[in-house]
Amino acid sequence: MIPFRFIHAADLHLDSPFAGLSGVPEPVSRLLRGSTFAALDNLTELAIREKADFVLIAGDVYDSADRSLKAQLRFHRAMKRLAENGISAFVVHGNHDPLDGREARLDWPGSVHVFKAGEAEHVPVVLAGRGHVADIQGISYPTAAVRENYALRFGRGTGGVYQIGLLHANVDGSPEHEDYAPCSLRELGAVGLDYWALGHVHTRRVLSEGPWVVYPGNLQGRSIRETGAKGCYVVEVDETGRSSLRFQALDAVRWLNRQVSIADCSTEQELKEALERAVEDARAAAEGRPSVLRIVLAGRGKLHGRLQGGFARDLAEELRRWEQERWGLEEAAGGFGFGEAPPLVWLEKLVVRTGVAADREALLQAEGFLGELLRLAAELEGEPQALQVFAKECMEPLLAHHRAGALMRRTGLAADGGAGTGLEAGAAAELLKQASEWLLDHLLDEEEGA
Repeated sequence: MIPFRFIHAADLHLDSPFAGLSGVPEPVSRLLRGSTFAALDNLTELAIREKADFVLIAGDVYDSADRSLKAQLRFHRAMKRLAENGISAFVVHGNHDPLDGREARLDWPGSVHVFKAGEAEHVPVVLAGRGHVADIQGISYPTAAVRENYALRFGRGTGGVYQIGLLHANVDGSPEHEDYAPCSLRELGAVGLDYWALGHVHTRRVLSEGPWVVYPGNLQGRSIRETGAKGCYVVEVDETGRSSLRFQALDAVRWLNRQVSIADCSTEQELKEALERAVEDARAAAEGRPSVLRIVLAGRGKLHGRLQGGFARDLAEELRRWEQERWGLEEAAGGFGFGEAPPLVWLEKLVVRTGVAADREALLQAEGFLGELLRLAAELEGEPQALQVFAKECMEPLLAHHRAGALMRRTGLAADGGAGTGLEAGAAAELLKQASEWLLDHLLDEEEGA
Protein backbone atom coordinates (compact mmCIF):
# COMPACT_ATOMS: atom_id res chain seq x y z
CA MET A 1 0.00 0.00 0.00
CA ILE A 2 1.19 3.53 -0.78
CA PRO A 3 1.56 5.75 2.33
CA PHE A 4 -0.50 8.93 2.42
CA ARG A 5 -1.75 11.62 4.78
CA PHE A 6 -5.15 13.23 5.16
CA ILE A 7 -6.97 15.63 7.47
CA HIS A 8 -10.38 14.90 8.98
CA ALA A 9 -12.44 17.94 10.03
CA ALA A 10 -16.15 18.53 10.58
CA ASP A 11 -18.75 21.01 11.79
CA LEU A 12 -17.15 24.28 10.71
CA HIS A 13 -20.43 26.19 11.20
CA LEU A 14 -19.08 29.16 9.29
CA ASP A 15 -20.56 32.54 10.22
CA SER A 16 -22.21 31.41 13.46
CA PRO A 17 -24.01 34.36 15.09
CA PHE A 18 -22.70 33.89 18.68
CA ALA A 19 -25.99 34.99 20.23
CA GLY A 20 -26.39 35.40 23.98
CA LEU A 21 -23.32 37.48 24.86
CA SER A 22 -24.35 40.97 25.94
CA GLY A 23 -22.29 43.98 26.93
CA VAL A 24 -19.24 42.74 25.03
CA PRO A 25 -16.80 45.38 23.75
CA GLU A 26 -16.75 45.64 19.96
CA PRO A 27 -13.22 44.18 19.52
CA VAL A 28 -14.24 41.11 21.55
CA SER A 29 -17.50 40.77 19.63
CA ARG A 30 -15.61 41.07 16.35
CA LEU A 31 -13.13 38.43 17.53
CA LEU A 32 -15.98 36.01 18.27
CA ARG A 33 -17.85 36.68 15.04
CA GLY A 34 -14.71 36.05 13.05
CA SER A 35 -13.54 32.98 14.97
CA THR A 36 -15.14 30.35 12.70
CA PHE A 37 -13.45 31.97 9.69
CA ALA A 38 -10.12 32.19 11.52
CA ALA A 39 -10.38 28.48 12.40
CA LEU A 40 -11.01 27.70 8.72
CA ASP A 41 -7.87 29.65 7.81
CA ASN A 42 -5.98 27.65 10.44
CA LEU A 43 -7.25 24.41 8.87
CA THR A 44 -6.11 25.52 5.43
CA GLU A 45 -2.65 26.49 6.66
CA LEU A 46 -2.32 23.21 8.56
CA ALA A 47 -3.15 21.16 5.46
CA ILE A 48 -0.53 23.05 3.47
CA ARG A 49 2.09 22.84 6.22
CA GLU A 50 1.50 19.11 6.76
CA LYS A 51 1.55 18.47 2.99
CA ALA A 52 -1.76 16.63 3.33
CA ASP A 53 -2.86 14.68 0.27
CA PHE A 54 -6.52 15.51 0.87
CA VAL A 55 -8.93 17.01 3.39
CA LEU A 56 -12.23 15.47 4.54
CA ILE A 57 -15.04 17.70 5.84
CA ALA A 58 -17.84 15.68 7.42
CA GLY A 59 -20.79 18.05 7.23
CA ASP A 60 -22.12 21.36 8.57
CA VAL A 61 -19.69 23.52 6.66
CA TYR A 62 -22.17 26.36 7.09
CA ASP A 63 -24.23 27.25 10.15
CA SER A 64 -27.57 27.38 8.36
CA ALA A 65 -29.33 26.20 5.22
CA ASP A 66 -29.59 29.85 4.14
CA ARG A 67 -25.81 29.99 3.82
CA SER A 68 -24.49 33.53 4.10
CA LEU A 69 -22.66 34.76 1.03
CA LYS A 70 -19.73 35.72 3.24
CA ALA A 71 -19.45 32.13 4.50
CA GLN A 72 -19.61 30.69 0.98
CA LEU A 73 -16.98 33.09 -0.33
CA ARG A 74 -14.61 32.36 2.55
CA PHE A 75 -15.02 28.60 2.10
CA HIS A 76 -14.52 28.99 -1.65
CA ARG A 77 -11.30 30.91 -1.03
CA ALA A 78 -10.04 28.22 1.36
CA MET A 79 -10.78 25.44 -1.15
CA LYS A 80 -9.04 27.41 -3.89
CA ARG A 81 -5.96 27.80 -1.71
CA LEU A 82 -5.89 24.05 -1.05
CA ALA A 83 -6.20 23.39 -4.79
CA GLU A 84 -3.29 25.74 -5.52
CA ASN A 85 -1.19 23.58 -3.21
CA GLY A 86 -2.24 20.29 -4.80
CA ILE A 87 -4.61 19.28 -1.98
CA SER A 88 -8.00 17.77 -2.78
CA ALA A 89 -11.08 18.25 -0.61
CA PHE A 90 -14.03 15.90 -0.08
CA VAL A 91 -17.15 17.37 1.48
CA VAL A 92 -20.55 16.18 2.67
CA HIS A 93 -23.33 18.47 3.88
CA GLY A 94 -25.25 17.81 7.10
CA ASN A 95 -28.38 18.91 8.91
CA HIS A 96 -27.30 22.56 9.24
CA ASP A 97 -26.37 23.00 5.57
CA PRO A 98 -28.43 20.47 3.56
CA LEU A 99 -28.39 20.45 -0.22
CA ASP A 100 -31.81 22.12 -0.44
CA GLY A 101 -30.37 25.26 1.17
CA ARG A 102 -29.47 28.49 -0.59
CA GLU A 103 -26.29 28.19 -2.65
CA ALA A 104 -24.39 30.87 -4.56
CA ARG A 105 -23.25 30.05 -8.09
CA LEU A 106 -19.49 29.82 -7.67
CA ASP A 107 -16.87 28.10 -9.81
CA TRP A 108 -15.29 25.53 -7.53
CA PRO A 109 -11.85 24.00 -8.20
CA GLY A 110 -11.93 20.58 -9.82
CA SER A 111 -10.11 19.20 -6.76
CA VAL A 112 -13.20 19.80 -4.58
CA HIS A 113 -15.73 16.97 -4.53
CA VAL A 114 -19.10 17.55 -2.85
CA PHE A 115 -21.01 14.31 -2.36
CA LYS A 116 -24.63 14.22 -3.50
CA ALA A 117 -27.69 12.92 -1.67
CA GLY A 118 -29.05 9.46 -2.41
CA GLU A 119 -26.82 6.43 -2.65
CA ALA A 120 -23.28 6.42 -1.27
CA GLU A 121 -21.01 7.65 -4.04
CA HIS A 122 -17.59 5.97 -4.44
CA VAL A 123 -14.75 8.33 -5.41
CA PRO A 124 -11.20 7.06 -6.00
CA VAL A 125 -8.28 9.09 -4.64
CA VAL A 126 -5.53 9.03 -7.25
CA LEU A 127 -2.34 10.89 -6.32
CA ALA A 128 0.06 12.19 -8.97
CA GLY A 129 3.04 9.87 -9.28
CA ARG A 130 1.69 7.49 -6.64
CA GLY A 131 -1.52 6.16 -8.11
CA HIS A 132 -4.74 4.94 -6.51
CA VAL A 133 -4.35 5.13 -2.71
CA ALA A 134 -7.91 5.18 -1.32
CA ASP A 135 -11.62 5.11 -2.02
CA ILE A 136 -13.95 7.57 -0.32
CA GLN A 137 -17.70 7.09 0.03
CA GLY A 138 -20.04 9.82 1.18
CA ILE A 139 -23.65 11.04 1.29
CA SER A 140 -24.93 14.59 1.83
CA TYR A 141 -28.22 15.43 3.50
CA PRO A 142 -30.92 16.41 0.98
CA THR A 143 -32.90 18.17 3.73
CA ALA A 144 -32.25 19.13 7.35
CA ALA A 145 -34.02 16.28 9.16
CA VAL A 146 -32.70 12.90 7.99
CA ARG A 147 -34.05 10.04 10.11
CA GLU A 148 -32.87 7.20 7.87
CA ASN A 149 -29.84 5.07 8.71
CA TYR A 150 -27.41 6.18 5.99
CA ALA A 151 -24.72 3.76 7.19
CA LEU A 152 -26.67 0.94 5.54
CA ARG A 153 -25.99 2.52 2.14
CA PHE A 154 -22.22 2.09 2.44
CA GLY A 155 -20.22 -0.97 1.38
CA ARG A 156 -16.58 -1.89 1.01
CA GLY A 157 -15.18 -1.28 -2.46
CA THR A 158 -12.82 -3.51 -4.42
CA GLY A 159 -9.18 -3.11 -5.34
CA GLY A 160 -7.43 -3.52 -2.00
CA VAL A 161 -6.99 0.20 -1.29
CA TYR A 162 -7.76 2.06 1.93
CA GLN A 163 -11.52 2.56 2.40
CA ILE A 164 -13.01 5.73 3.94
CA GLY A 165 -16.62 6.56 4.79
CA LEU A 166 -17.58 10.24 5.08
CA LEU A 167 -20.81 10.66 7.03
CA HIS A 168 -22.69 13.18 9.18
CA ALA A 169 -24.49 10.97 11.70
CA ASN A 170 -25.43 10.25 15.29
CA VAL A 171 -23.81 6.99 16.40
CA ASP A 172 -25.50 5.13 19.26
CA GLY A 173 -27.86 8.00 20.03
CA SER A 174 -25.55 10.69 21.41
CA PRO A 175 -28.05 12.58 23.61
CA GLU A 176 -26.60 16.07 23.18
CA HIS A 177 -27.35 16.13 19.46
CA GLU A 178 -30.39 15.53 17.27
CA ASP A 179 -30.74 11.89 16.25
CA TYR A 180 -30.12 12.47 12.54
CA ALA A 181 -28.91 9.64 10.26
CA PRO A 182 -28.91 7.37 13.34
CA CYS A 183 -26.75 4.26 13.29
CA SER A 184 -24.86 2.02 15.68
CA LEU A 185 -21.17 1.40 16.12
CA ARG A 186 -21.80 -2.26 15.34
CA GLU A 187 -23.41 -1.34 12.01
CA LEU A 188 -20.46 0.86 11.05
CA GLY A 189 -18.02 -1.91 11.90
CA ALA A 190 -19.94 -4.42 9.79
CA VAL A 191 -19.52 -2.36 6.59
CA GLY A 192 -15.83 -3.26 6.38
CA LEU A 193 -14.29 0.18 5.90
CA ASP A 194 -10.93 1.22 7.35
CA TYR A 195 -11.87 4.71 8.56
CA TRP A 196 -15.20 6.37 9.29
CA ALA A 197 -14.81 10.15 9.08
CA LEU A 198 -17.82 11.36 11.04
CA GLY A 199 -19.41 14.71 11.79
CA HIS A 200 -22.39 16.01 13.81
CA VAL A 201 -21.18 15.44 17.40
CA HIS A 202 -19.18 18.47 18.53
CA THR A 203 -17.16 16.63 21.17
CA ARG A 204 -13.95 14.98 19.96
CA ARG A 205 -14.31 11.19 20.21
CA VAL A 206 -12.61 8.06 18.92
CA LEU A 207 -15.37 5.46 19.16
CA SER A 208 -13.34 2.59 17.74
CA GLU A 209 -9.85 1.81 16.44
CA GLY A 210 -10.80 -1.29 14.48
CA PRO A 211 -12.12 0.09 12.23
CA TRP A 212 -11.42 3.70 13.07
CA VAL A 213 -14.68 5.48 13.90
CA VAL A 214 -13.87 9.10 14.65
CA TYR A 215 -15.57 12.38 15.51
CA PRO A 216 -13.04 15.25 15.36
CA GLY A 217 -15.54 17.59 17.05
CA ASN A 218 -16.27 21.04 15.72
CA LEU A 219 -13.47 23.26 14.45
CA GLN A 220 -14.31 26.22 16.69
CA GLY A 221 -16.18 26.37 19.99
CA ARG A 222 -19.20 28.67 19.80
CA SER A 223 -20.62 28.72 23.33
CA ILE A 224 -19.86 27.70 26.89
CA ARG A 225 -21.29 24.26 26.02
CA GLU A 226 -18.32 23.74 23.66
CA THR A 227 -15.29 24.10 25.89
CA GLY A 228 -11.67 23.08 25.49
CA ALA A 229 -9.44 22.64 22.47
CA LYS A 230 -11.22 22.32 19.12
CA GLY A 231 -9.70 21.26 15.83
CA CYS A 232 -9.14 18.29 13.52
CA TYR A 233 -7.28 15.01 13.17
CA VAL A 234 -4.20 14.52 11.02
CA VAL A 235 -4.24 10.90 9.86
CA GLU A 236 -1.16 9.03 8.60
CA VAL A 237 -1.61 5.76 6.70
CA ASP A 238 1.58 3.71 6.30
CA GLU A 239 2.56 1.11 3.71
CA THR A 240 0.89 -1.65 5.74
CA GLY A 241 -2.43 0.22 5.85
CA ARG A 242 -1.99 1.04 9.54
CA SER A 243 -3.48 4.40 10.60
CA SER A 244 -2.16 6.78 13.25
CA LEU A 245 -4.07 9.85 14.42
CA ARG A 246 -2.86 13.15 15.83
CA PHE A 247 -5.21 15.84 17.10
CA GLN A 248 -4.39 19.41 16.09
CA ALA A 249 -6.06 22.35 17.83
CA LEU A 250 -7.26 24.99 15.35
CA ASP A 251 -9.68 27.11 17.38
CA ALA A 252 -9.11 30.86 17.18
CA VAL A 253 -10.92 31.52 20.48
CA ARG A 254 -11.16 28.94 23.27
CA TRP A 255 -14.16 28.57 25.58
CA LEU A 256 -13.33 27.44 29.11
CA ASN A 257 -14.98 26.61 32.45
CA ARG A 258 -13.32 27.01 35.83
CA GLN A 259 -14.63 26.35 39.34
CA VAL A 260 -13.55 28.32 42.40
CA SER A 261 -14.41 27.08 45.89
CA ILE A 262 -15.23 29.59 48.61
CA ALA A 263 -14.44 27.03 51.32
CA ASP A 264 -10.96 28.49 51.94
CA CYS A 265 -11.90 32.13 51.33
CA SER A 266 -12.51 33.98 54.59
CA THR A 267 -12.35 37.48 53.15
CA GLU A 268 -13.27 39.30 49.97
CA GLN A 269 -9.56 39.77 49.26
CA GLU A 270 -8.98 36.02 49.32
CA LEU A 271 -11.92 35.48 46.98
CA LYS A 272 -10.64 38.16 44.61
CA GLU A 273 -7.22 36.49 44.50
CA ALA A 274 -8.80 33.07 43.88
CA LEU A 275 -10.75 34.50 40.94
CA GLU A 276 -7.62 36.12 39.53
CA ARG A 277 -5.82 32.76 39.73
CA ALA A 278 -8.69 31.15 37.83
CA VAL A 279 -8.37 33.78 35.10
CA GLU A 280 -4.61 33.20 34.80
CA ASP A 281 -5.14 29.43 34.75
CA ALA A 282 -7.57 29.89 31.85
CA ARG A 283 -5.09 32.14 30.06
CA ALA A 284 -2.48 29.37 30.22
CA ALA A 285 -5.00 26.70 29.15
CA ALA A 286 -5.88 28.73 26.05
CA GLU A 287 -2.35 28.09 24.73
CA GLY A 288 -1.67 31.52 23.30
CA ARG A 289 -5.13 32.33 21.95
CA PRO A 290 -7.93 34.53 23.34
CA SER A 291 -10.51 32.76 25.49
CA VAL A 292 -14.01 33.15 26.88
CA LEU A 293 -14.32 32.00 30.48
CA ARG A 294 -17.17 31.04 32.78
CA ILE A 295 -16.32 30.82 36.48
CA VAL A 296 -18.54 28.85 38.84
CA LEU A 297 -18.29 29.76 42.52
CA ALA A 298 -18.96 26.60 44.53
CA GLY A 299 -18.43 25.07 47.95
CA ARG A 300 -19.52 26.07 51.42
CA GLY A 301 -18.08 28.99 53.31
CA LYS A 302 -18.41 32.25 55.17
CA LEU A 303 -18.88 34.29 52.01
CA HIS A 304 -22.01 32.47 50.85
CA GLY A 305 -24.37 35.11 52.22
CA ARG A 306 -22.19 37.90 50.84
CA LEU A 307 -22.51 36.47 47.34
CA GLN A 308 -26.26 36.79 47.31
CA GLY A 309 -27.56 39.97 45.68
CA GLY A 310 -25.35 42.34 43.71
CA PHE A 311 -21.95 41.41 45.14
CA ALA A 312 -21.24 38.68 42.58
CA ARG A 313 -22.34 40.96 39.74
CA ASP A 314 -19.92 43.65 40.95
CA LEU A 315 -17.12 41.08 41.10
CA ALA A 316 -17.79 40.02 37.51
CA GLU A 317 -17.85 43.61 36.29
CA GLU A 318 -14.53 44.35 37.97
CA LEU A 319 -12.89 41.24 36.49
CA ARG A 320 -13.97 42.39 33.04
CA ARG A 321 -12.81 45.94 33.72
CA TRP A 322 -9.35 44.75 34.78
CA GLU A 323 -9.07 42.74 31.60
CA GLN A 324 -10.26 45.68 29.51
CA GLU A 325 -7.65 47.95 31.08
CA ARG A 326 -4.96 45.34 30.53
CA TRP A 327 -5.88 45.12 26.86
CA GLY A 328 -6.49 48.83 26.36
CA LEU A 329 -10.16 48.25 25.51
CA GLU A 330 -11.15 51.76 26.45
CA GLU A 331 -13.88 53.69 24.72
CA ALA A 332 -12.65 56.27 22.29
CA ALA A 333 -14.06 58.09 19.32
CA GLY A 334 -14.21 55.35 16.70
CA GLY A 335 -14.59 52.45 19.09
CA PHE A 336 -12.21 50.22 20.98
CA GLY A 337 -8.62 49.23 20.33
CA PHE A 338 -6.46 46.30 21.38
CA GLY A 339 -3.21 47.02 23.19
CA GLU A 340 -0.15 44.80 23.63
CA ALA A 341 -0.92 42.24 26.36
CA PRO A 342 -1.07 38.49 27.01
CA PRO A 343 -4.00 36.69 25.35
CA LEU A 344 -7.39 38.05 26.35
CA VAL A 345 -9.59 36.18 28.84
CA TRP A 346 -13.15 37.51 28.62
CA LEU A 347 -15.39 36.58 31.54
CA GLU A 348 -18.64 35.31 30.04
CA LYS A 349 -20.39 34.78 33.37
CA LEU A 350 -19.77 34.39 37.10
CA VAL A 351 -22.16 31.71 38.37
CA VAL A 352 -22.86 31.36 42.12
CA ARG A 353 -23.52 27.81 43.35
CA THR A 354 -22.29 28.16 46.91
CA GLY A 355 -23.84 26.96 50.14
CA VAL A 356 -23.90 27.87 53.80
CA ALA A 357 -20.95 26.80 55.91
CA ALA A 358 -21.55 23.36 57.44
CA ASP A 359 -19.86 21.32 60.17
CA ARG A 360 -19.83 17.95 58.45
CA GLU A 361 -18.57 16.09 61.53
CA ALA A 362 -21.40 17.47 63.64
CA LEU A 363 -23.92 16.57 60.93
CA LEU A 364 -22.59 12.99 60.86
CA GLN A 365 -23.57 12.66 64.52
CA ALA A 366 -26.95 14.34 64.11
CA GLU A 367 -30.29 12.57 64.36
CA GLY A 368 -32.69 12.59 61.44
CA PHE A 369 -32.59 11.97 57.71
CA LEU A 370 -29.55 14.11 56.87
CA GLY A 371 -27.34 12.51 59.51
CA GLU A 372 -28.45 9.02 58.45
CA LEU A 373 -27.74 9.86 54.80
CA LEU A 374 -24.22 11.11 55.53
CA ARG A 375 -23.45 8.09 57.71
CA LEU A 376 -24.52 5.74 54.92
CA ALA A 377 -22.28 7.59 52.45
CA ALA A 378 -19.33 7.45 54.86
CA GLU A 379 -19.90 3.73 55.46
CA LEU A 380 -19.94 3.01 51.72
CA GLU A 381 -16.80 5.09 51.16
CA GLY A 382 -14.93 2.82 53.56
CA GLU A 383 -16.18 -0.44 52.02
CA PRO A 384 -15.36 -0.60 48.27
CA GLN A 385 -17.08 -3.96 47.75
CA ALA A 386 -20.30 -2.81 49.41
CA LEU A 387 -20.14 0.37 47.35
CA GLN A 388 -19.90 -1.66 44.13
CA VAL A 389 -22.98 -3.68 45.10
CA PHE A 390 -24.87 -0.49 45.99
CA ALA A 391 -23.77 1.18 42.74
CA LYS A 392 -24.85 -1.84 40.70
CA GLU A 393 -28.33 -1.74 42.23
CA CYS A 394 -28.61 1.99 41.49
CA MET A 395 -27.19 1.84 37.98
CA GLU A 396 -28.94 -1.24 36.58
CA PRO A 397 -32.12 0.67 35.58
CA LEU A 398 -30.03 3.37 33.89
CA LEU A 399 -27.86 0.90 32.00
CA ALA A 400 -30.96 -0.94 30.81
CA HIS A 401 -32.21 2.28 29.23
CA HIS A 402 -31.13 2.48 25.57
CA ARG A 403 -29.80 6.04 25.45
CA ALA A 404 -28.69 6.39 29.08
CA GLY A 405 -26.86 3.07 28.93
CA ALA A 406 -25.12 3.96 25.67
CA LEU A 407 -23.99 7.29 27.14
CA MET A 408 -22.62 5.64 30.30
CA ARG A 409 -20.67 3.05 28.33
CA ARG A 410 -19.28 5.63 25.92
CA THR A 411 -18.15 7.97 28.70
CA GLY A 412 -16.44 5.16 30.62
CA LEU A 413 -18.90 4.91 33.52
CA ALA A 414 -19.98 1.38 32.66
CA ALA A 415 -17.51 -1.33 33.57
CA ASP A 416 -16.20 -3.83 31.04
CA GLY A 417 -16.73 -6.88 33.20
CA GLY A 418 -19.82 -8.95 33.89
CA ALA A 419 -22.98 -7.79 32.20
CA GLY A 420 -21.84 -4.18 32.12
CA THR A 421 -23.83 -3.27 35.23
CA GLY A 422 -20.95 -2.07 37.41
CA LEU A 423 -18.81 1.06 37.30
CA GLU A 424 -15.23 1.63 36.29
CA ALA A 425 -12.71 1.60 39.16
CA GLY A 426 -12.90 4.82 41.12
CA ALA A 427 -16.02 6.07 39.35
CA ALA A 428 -18.40 4.78 42.02
CA ALA A 429 -16.54 6.55 44.83
CA GLU A 430 -16.45 9.82 42.89
CA LEU A 431 -20.16 9.64 42.05
CA LEU A 432 -21.00 8.88 45.68
CA LYS A 433 -19.01 11.92 46.80
CA GLN A 434 -20.71 14.20 44.27
CA ALA A 435 -24.18 12.88 45.14
CA SER A 436 -23.73 13.29 48.90
CA GLU A 437 -22.42 16.85 48.47
CA TRP A 438 -25.33 17.73 46.19
CA LEU A 439 -27.85 16.38 48.71
CA LEU A 440 -26.09 18.11 51.59
CA ASP A 441 -26.26 21.44 49.75
CA HIS A 442 -29.94 21.16 48.93
CA LEU A 443 -31.10 19.76 52.27
CA LEU A 444 -29.19 22.35 54.28
CA ASP A 445 -30.48 25.14 52.06
CA GLU A 446 -34.02 23.89 52.65
CA GLU A 447 -33.46 23.84 56.42
CA GLU A 448 -31.98 27.34 56.30
CA GLY A 449 -34.96 28.66 54.35
CA ALA A 450 -37.58 26.89 56.46
